[in-house]
Amino acid sequence: SGKNSLFWSLIMTQATLNDGTKVFCLRKPEAKMLDHHVDGYLQNGIKINDGDVVFDVGANVGVFGIRATQKAKNVHAYCFEPIPDIYAVLSKNASEYGKGMIHTFRMGVSDAAAKATFTYFPNTPALSTLHPEEWEKDPKAFSKAVKGTMKNPPVGMKWMKLIPSFLSGLIAFVLVRGKRKVECDLNTLSSIIEKERIEKIDLLKIDCEGAEWSVLKGISDEHWPLIKSLVIEVHDLDGRLNQIQKLLGEKGFSKLHHEREVGLEDSVMFNLFALR
Repeated sequence: SGKNSLFWSLIMTQATLNDGTKVFCLRKPEAKMLDHHVDGYLQNGIKINDGDVVFDVGANVGVFGIRATQKAKNVHAYCFEPIPDIYAVLSKNASEYGKGMIHTFRMGVSDAAAKATFTYFPNTPALSTLHPEEWEKDPKAFSKAVKGTMKNPPVGMKWMKLIPSFLSGLIAFVLVRGKRKVECDLNTLSSIIEKERIEKIDLLKIDCEGAEWSVLKGISDEHWPLIKSLVIEVHDLDGRLNQIQKLLGEKGFSKLHHEREVGLEDSVMFNLFALR
């Protein structure tokens, strides 16, 4: 409706990434941060080639999807984002810049079809999560992540270094203020593979703020051979990193490598790269 489109035009903005690529977003600094993460994912043997099919679980506004379709020819990106406000921006990016190659789904991915309550952070949408308790286990975890990012800012955001590090706690407080509960649909990866008749997934990228184990558990045995490579942001709580590495080893991924991103050395977050 007209009222809806006015609402989106008020909250949506545009960011210009470092190479001049334009994207719609909710927060300009966050769009640049998401682009910085893309570089972090495409390492350690993880590549995008002509004709690849890429699945992006936790797509946010679609920066990874846009970059994937730029990296090579005829790349199809399937992007999953459950939070309605964020999905609206993802959908806009897909229609404006996707050239028919970015397919969007307003849903979360899990180990069963269900409805679930997510916590949405309007001031920092990328942190929106099904598992807010993961940040609550260590009340200082988010503040530490903010401080690490300020010390090691992405290209084009060097001004962050000028912010005194003692302000990281205050910035963290402001970023998570005004959180809202949002009900969203969940589906399994296997149900999507069947419905969309997916014949291969060259790269499965998972960054869903603590729900990564549930995503992997939603892949049926018969669909694992379709997946060629993965990059996963793992929140290593209760031995989860080992648990995921063990599962991937059992599924035939013999090349496994994990590392922390620069600036997140004090956090529980790792990037895990897996190749056959």
